[in-house]
Amino acid sequence: MATVQSLLTGSGGGGAQAEEGVEEGGGPRRRVPGVELRLVQSQAGEEEEEEELGSSITALVLRQPMKHKRAWLYLILTGLLIFTTAFLLGYVVFRGSSCQYCTIDDGELVPVDDPPGYYSEGSLLHMGELREMLKKYLSEETLDTTIRRVSRTAHPPGSSEGNDLAQEILQAFKKLHMDHTWTDSHYATLQFPSRTQRNTLWIVDEDGNELEEIPLNQEDYCAYSPNGTATGGVMYVNYARPVDFETLRSLGVSPKGAIAIARVGGGVSFAEKVQQAQKEGMVGVLIYPDPSDVPQDPRRLGLSSDAAISEHVHLGSGDPFTPGFPSFNHTQFPPMQSSGLPLIPAQPISANAASTLLRQLEGPACPRGWQGRLQIYVYCKCVLGPSLRQTGPPAGRRRVRMGVHNIMRPVLLNNIFASIEGRIEPDQYIIMGAQRDSWGPGAVKSGVGTALLLELARTFSSMVQNGFYPKRSLLFVSWDAGDFGNVGATEWLEGYLSMLHLKAVAYFSLDQAIMGDDELSAYASPLLMDLIEGAIKQVEHPRHPGQSILAHMESQGGNWRSHIVKPLYLNSGAYSFTAFGGVPAVELRFDEAVRTYPFVNTQWDSAGRLQERLQGQLSWVGRTLGELVGLMVLRLSHHAVLPLDPTCYSSTMLHFSSQLNQNSAQLQARGLSPQWVFSARGDYSRAAKTLKEAIENSNIDDERMTRLYNTRIMRVEYYFLSQYVSAVETPFRHILHGRGNHTLGALAEHLSLLHTQPQLFNEARFRQQLALFTWTLQGAANALSGDVWNIDNTI
Repeated sequence: MATVQSLLTGSGGGGAQAEEGVEEGGGPRRRVPGVELRLVQSQAGEEEEEEELGSSITALVLRQPMKHKRAWLYLILTGLLIFTTAFLLGYVVFRGSSCQYCTIDDGELVPVDDPPGYYSEGSLLHMGELREMLKKYLSEETLDTTIRRVSRTAHPPGSSEGNDLAQEILQAFKKLHMDHTWTDSHYATLQFPSRTQRNTLWIVDEDGNELEEIPLNQEDYCAYSPNGTATGGVMYVNYARPVDFETLRSLGVSPKGAIAIARVGGGVSFAEKVQQAQKEGMVGVLIYPDPSDVPQDPRRLGLSSDAAISEHVHLGSGDPFTPGFPSFNHTQFPPMQSSGLPLIPAQPISANAASTLLRQLEGPACPRGWQGRLQIYVYCKCVLGPSLRQTGPPAGRRRVRMGVHNIMRPVLLNNIFASIEGRIEPDQYIIMGAQRDSWGPGAVKSGVGTALLLELARTFSSMVQNGFYPKRSLLFVSWDAGDFGNVGATEWLEGYLSMLHLKAVAYFSLDQAIMGDDELSAYASPLLMDLIEGAIKQVEHPRHPGQSILAHMESQGGNWRSHIVKPLYLNSGAYSFTAFGGVPAVELRFDEAVRTYPFVNTQWDSAGRLQERLQGQLSWVGRTLGELVGLMVLRLSHHAVLPLDPTCYSSTMLHFSSQLNQNSAQLQARGLSPQWVFSARGDYSRAAKTLKEAIENSNIDDERMTRLYNTRIMRVEYYFLSQYVSAVETPFRHILHGRGNHTLGALAEHLSLLHTQPQLFNEARFRQQLALFTWTLQGAANALSGDVWNIDNTI
């Protein structure tokens, strides 16, 4: 092959290129005397021409006319040789470049051909090449260093440490030669512990005289708790979930007027615990980590029993004093606040402080399963309260008084942005983001996400410099004030809400991505299920080399979705994007199956402890997370038609329709008919199925048609934002992931009262809920159908 190329280019032994006096590298080329000699000899005689025929194309061209036939023969043979060689090389290259790693039953990674279609027209690289490029440039070397840098000290919003870190990230983005880097600023009202008046917890007598102080750490607090004091008996309420209060009612125990003492965890946030206690008439909430939920053996990397866990208690996200509006400095709003702010004080306490209170309680015994693993339960039985035992003088009823004295102040927040502009559809954004701030060191809370964000930005920048041309734009964002309820991200969403549903393809939250190396969880919008499945097929499990994540999950038995996929939750960095903004979002996380990482939201969340937890494998697990996110981003940025499945919600609607159908007789007896819900559900399922089939059968080279399809797919989550409730009063308007009376969850909960507590079933309220849900679903079905003439209207 090299000989053929040298003949065609005139390099190597000689030829016309050598005579032009230019070398192959671009400089002056030396004249080759042998070439001139050979040309003279070829003109001198026919016999010498025949001897030179096999070694020089130039000699063929200069032959006598009588030898033209033989020259043509050699030219044809040479052309065939070139074509055959090029075809074979092209086949080998294409076969290699269109190969992807996937998993077979035994878990080994083997190459298979990519599925046809979806590749963008004119792309210089195929998906297989891009995958290999991602793996080549993605590095774990800097992850540990970045996590240690970010988490070397506390860096809350507005602090000098936080501002220095923001500047470092901005400069890091600029050094990567991104297409655009900028800062998005907001003024938000945040709450901090007071430096002059600390929060307190006392046992007092019936006259309010202080008997015993229970020590609190001044750094531990619940942001957005109302200030003031609350006094009352103490009642143990388990996790303070609705089901826990239902259990208390079934025992004939009233929590009204008491201070709740609740455990961390149970699948509910601090804000949800406080809201539920407030709803039940309680006057304050104390929240502690129980050893059964949070490991507390320091010899085995556990939390100290003197440590508390801090978390905000705003039942929402963003600045609670500009609900539904962006907190820009130039905006002026009338005094208002979020309906999610609590009305009763809340304070985190340690396990030791909780033990001091719980061992003095009197009252009914705890229900089965409520007893935790505090040391006091070794010699004391678990009781509910609300009375406190008399342990000494003075005589009389003893109570607890809690005092909260936090301060509010305005803080300038800075979200740091960088972008790689898409080459074909730059107005469509794939967004990756991570929280930057932390009350404590925040190795898990902010260090891991920031390190992954910078590494992904560096990786994609390197790929662009080496031939990768993303079809759509990539945005990398470092968010401020995440510890206060994703304030920075939510304020940005509020500022650009009117356009994001037209531009944002998906959001990838990198927050708290590494808390272990065993089990992967994906808190995700169902639209992204196919993306997640494709990624876990191709990425190796960090603890089980040679086995993909999907293969490992399937080897444990059961369906991978039930193992990995979980619903979006309130404090997730991804939640606001879907429930408020109508953008499909996902937050991936590696954790341990048995022993959870205990230091999140504490002063002990350090890089050293996280590295110890992972036995030195922190960077390797980080690379795995980076590869998972990177693969999903590649598919979204590379494919002509977005790989999002609009039919994913059909099964959810079908399940709820089944619930309604089971209660149809009782509903009709009350004058309520579920028929319109059934109709809307059918319309949505048909529209989603029709759209998916149209995409599968379409010509992806038709740019106009693919653009129309993508627009409809991108807006599926947005279609589920109820237009019939206020974004100010009910910010999470999504009927499936949101919060409020308009949601499917609220409707199903109300429906269940027909069996559990029929006397509490409110027909007027249920009728309104049914109408809000039905018309939002019908609107989504109509929008997904496309043009108005495609909508199935019955006459």
